[in-house]
Amino acid sequence: MAPITTLAGGDWIRGITIRQPWATCILAGKSPENRPKPWSWRGWVLLHAGKARPTPAVLRDPLVATAIRSRELPLGAVIGVARLTDCHLDQGPARCSSPWAERDVHHLVLTDVHELPLPVPATGALPAWKPTQNLVDQVLQQVPDLRP
Repeated sequence: MAPITTLAGGDWIRGITIRQPWATCILAGKSPENRPKPWSWRGWVLLHAGKARPTPAVLRDPLVATAIRSRELPLGAVIGVARLTDCHLDQGPARCSSPWAERDVHHLVLTDVHELPLPVPATGALPAWKPTQNLVDQVLQQVPDLRP
């Protein structure tokens, strides 16, 4: 079934650039994504792995090591899509008990996470960015049921 998109590429979806290994950790169930500032966007986001290589110390963290075991860490590519459903300021373990939650930052709550079978090379930006129609089309080829 061909995807039905009624809005141009970046009008219904945004890109979020996340450094590795955190981007791959999201594919493995990491939630929330920690950010220094709040986000007003709600809806679908392309999960873009940044180009910076992770440090060995981060890769040795037990939580990270467990999440990324047997996974590749693509750089400079869209590796998945997710729905951003909430953003809240950390209010301690009573509000967010996830081991991934950092204190005194904003938590982006990502649901409906889909890993792309093949990473799509792309250049991201900070904070959220509008993807091109071409990039959205490449992602929709791999996740044809994704709808605005």
